[in-house]
Amino acid sequence: MKNKPHISVFTPAVGAPIARFIFAHGAGAGMDSDFMRDVANQLAVLKIEVLRFNFPYMQIMSESGKRRPPTRMPSLLEAYLDVVEQYKTDLPLFIGGKSMGGRAATMLATQDAMQGKVKGVIALGYPFHPSGKPDKLRIDHLPDLIAPCLIVQGDRDALGNKLEIAGYDLPDKVQLAYLSDGDHSFKPRKASGVTLQDNLDIAIEQINSFIQSNL
Repeated sequence: MKNKPHISVFTPAVGAPIARFIFAHGAGAGMDSDFMRDVANQLAVLKIEVLRFNFPYMQIMSESGKRRPPTRMPSLLEAYLDVVEQYKTDLPLFIGGKSMGGRAATMLATQDAMQGKVKGVIALGYPFHPSGKPDKLRIDHLPDLIAPCLIVQGDRDALGNKLEIAGYDLPDKVQLAYLSDGDHSFKPRKASGVTLQDNLDIAIEQINSFIQSNL
């Protein structure tokens, strides 16, 4: 791989870490987005070490200032596995990501090379299908997961809303948590009476509970 992922580690704010979470970004915003930083900061307070990284295409985009599409999934998985291999640890390991990063993590967690390395997978805003194409589902690999999976989803996510997901045949190892009136980035409408911070707080609670129950 010509370009190595750029990596940043958020260490726990208090005490020694209880687990490590390798957290991949979505297709259009890198590891330094507000969403990625907010999640990392809040989990660090809970003694969960968060390792964020840029996929190589995103790092090039960050350095050049020119937008570019994500590379194909095999190269994303190669980059993700490279990060996992660099950061082998005696800490319990969880992998996941936002949107595309969460999808990549679930696909990585079906590979034999990950057997025994991963305690769980966490996807925030899973892209169950492309926008406007609800028939093109991205769930065929989920039964092959080697570890339990938590998907935290806005209940009106355009890439898989609560009503659509109810009709999917998902494996038992996939646990779902919904955020009130949340879109793909968990943002609710003003009329809902819910704030983005409310939904982020619930997402953090769900992630922490999932990690604690799978240590």
